[in-house]
Amino acid sequence: MQWTDKQAVPLIATVSVVIPVVVAVLLYTPTVAVSGFDPYVLPFLNAIINSTVTLLLLAGLYFVKTGRLRAHKICMLASVGLSALFLVSYVVYHGMAQETKFGGEGPVRQLYFFLLISHIVLAAAIVPLVLFTVYRSLAGQFERHKKLARITFPLWLYVTVTGVVVYLMISPYYPQ
Repeated sequence: MQWTDKQAVPLIATVSVVIPVVVAVLLYTPTVAVSGFDPYVLPFLNAIINSTVTLLLLAGLYFVKTGRLRAHKICMLASVGLSALFLVSYVVYHGMAQETKFGGEGPVRQLYFFLLISHIVLAAAIVPLVLFTVYRSLAGQFERHKKLARITFPLWLYVTVTGVVVYLMISPYYPQ
């Protein structure tokens, strides 16, 4: 089935609103414990996923710049798939774990919160950008895809890198 803008735009808009709303709701609901499962392994898994997406994004950029479009497509679709896996893991983690407070002080605390806030805002903003960028490519709208990818790529890369940095900064404060 070939999607049209009339079909894709409302779907992408809906998904782009639902995801941050679900995440926000989870942050304000009581956590659920599952016997025998330590949710604090998930942030490490998420950092691995974000690191992998970072490498795939960079490889995808390399492949498109060198004209290897099939390899580019594989890298980018793998990035989307892993980002979806990250989102599921992130939601599960926040549904099960108590909030971890950052314990750093002084300039490192300010840096942490700058990175965290910019990461959160851009992580929400990147969802529709990624979905529209992928849709434009799959729909064969390559000029529109390229134009949007020039905006999406650096923001998505920033989100994946800052996700890892934020994890590294807060990981010493997770319960042992």
